[in-house]
Order: sequence, then structure tokens, then C-alpha cells
Amino acid sequence: MKGLVQRVTKASVEVDGRDISQIGAGILLFLGVERGDGENEAKELCRRVLSYRIFPDEVGRMNLSVLDTGGDLLVVPQFTLAADTSSGTRPGFSRAASPEVARSLYTQFLSLARVSVGVERVKEGQFGADMKVSLVNDGPVTFMLAAREESR
Repeated sequence: MKGLVQRVTKASVEVDGRDISQIGAGILLFLGVERGDGENEAKELCRRVLSYRIFPDEVGRMNLSVLDTGGDLLVVPQFTLAADTSSGTRPGFSRAASPEVARSLYTQFLSLARVSVGVERVKEGQFGADMKVSLVNDGPVTFMLAAREESR
């Protein structure tokens, strides 16, 4: 399981021409689920994302987490993060989890985040939908986090 973490001042998701989710300052997380991922990976990645210190402290150093700042979290499922891009000019998706497994782990990740951050501060994209994601990246600050070492 891997996540592309972006520190944002705001972000939103649109499906079929209507806004379905929006946040203010916080984290926009694109979440990719890979074959072999399970509950442990969801827990570990959630822990890492929520405690990752990417927000500035009083002297401007990245020393605070989204938990410290009280920021929002928008989690968007993105299976393309599991792509194999090691050769050729077209990505392969054999590393991606099946849609059923990915949906289950995405839902589990959201539940874990809501327990830690609070239901009202965690928003979501729509699994399997063609989404239009808008964001204002703050910094820009973007990191790729993985739940396990062997994830690429």
C-alpha cells in the first residue's frame, strides 16, 4: 500500500459535474493498494500519514503532523499508484490489488483515519469513479509513503 501525500491549503473532488468532497488546509492523500496488502498495511500507512511531520512549526521547520495542526484529510483512491513503470512506454497494472480487495482496504483506511482524526475532518473520493481532483499544493510539499519496505 502506498500513498502520495500532498500538503494543501484546499482540495476537492468532483464526480459527474458535482463536488462530492472538499477540505481546507491539510493533506490530500492519493491511496494505492497493491497485491498482498492487508489490514497491517492499512494500519501502518494510516499511522505514517497521520504522524508524518510536513507542516511548519513556529520557526518554519516541517515539524508538525496533521494531527498536531488539526488539519483535514482527503483520501482519494488511485490504482495507478500501483503501476509497474519499470520498462516500456505503457504502465502495467499487475501489481494492483483486485477492485474488491482495494475497495475493502480503502474503506478500512478511511475508518482508521476517522478514529484518529475525527469523522468530520476526513473526507473521501469515490472508489471506481472518474474523479476530477482540484488542489492547491502548499509549498509545494509532496511525499510518497509506503506501508512496507518492498513497495516501490
